Amino acid sequence: MKQEDINQLNQTLAKADAEEILTEAATLFRGKISFASSLGFEDQIITHFIAKNTLPISIFTLDTGRLFPETYDLIDRTVAKYKLNIEVYFPDYRQVEEMVSEKGINLFYDSIENRKLCCGIRKTEPLKRALQNLDAWITGLRKEQAVTRTHMQAIEWDAMHGLVKVNPLINWTAEEVETFVRSEGIPYNKLHDKGFPSIGCQPCTRAIQPGEDIRAGRWWWEQPEQKECGLHKS
Repeated sequence: MKQEDINQLNQTLAKADAEEILTEAATLFRGKISFASSLGFEDQIITHFIAKNTLPISIFTLDTGRLFPETYDLIDRTVAKYKLNIEVYFPDYRQVEEMVSEKGINLFYDSIENRKLCCGIRKTEPLKRALQNLDAWITGLRKEQAVTRTHMQAIEWDAMHGLVKVNPLINWTAEEVETFVRSEGIPYNKLHDKGFPSIGCQPCTRAIQPGEDIRAGRWWWEQPEQKECGLHKS
C-alpha cells in the first residue's frame, strides 16, 4: 500500500469510530490482518469489538516468560467470555538461554542496551514471526500514552515490518478507555485496580503514584523518550 493510499484512508476514516475502523480494515485486508493484544484496557476493547462484530481478524499475544500471573488469568477469562482463540507466541528458548547465561537473569536493570536486548529477544523476534504472511496488523496504541506516540495516526505504514498498522483507538483518552471497559463489562487485568495503568513484564512494571504519567510504571529507570520496547517505531 502506498503512502498516498494511507493518507486517503486516514482522511476517509477521520470521523469514523473504532468499530468502523476495524470493520473497514477487516474488509480491506480480507483475512491477512491480525490483532496483537497485550491484554491492556485498550486491547480488551478491540477484542470486544472483534467478537461483537464477528470480524475475520485473528488475535495473538506475546508471552515473554516474565508476565504477571494476573495476565495469564486474563487470557483465560477473555477466551471463555468471547469464545475465541488467542494464539500465543513465545521467544526462542535458545536465544533466551544464551542471553541469560551471558548477561544475567535481570540484565535489563543494568543498561538500556541490555533492556533493549531483552525486549528484542522476548518480544520483537516473536512479533516478527507472528506478522509473517500478513498485510496489516492492529494495535491498541493511543497518542496520549507516550511522547513517542503523539504523531501516530489511525492508519500507518509500518516500515520496520513492511505492512500496514491499524490503530483504531489512537485518539481515545485514558478516561474514555477505562469508562468503556467498566461500563461494558469487558474482562480486564485486575492489576489496573492496584495502580497499574500500563502492564508489561513483571520485573519492568510497577504501580504508579497519583499524578504520575501513565507510563511512569514502565521501565521507570529510563527517560520517557526511551520507553519503547521495539515493537513500535516511528
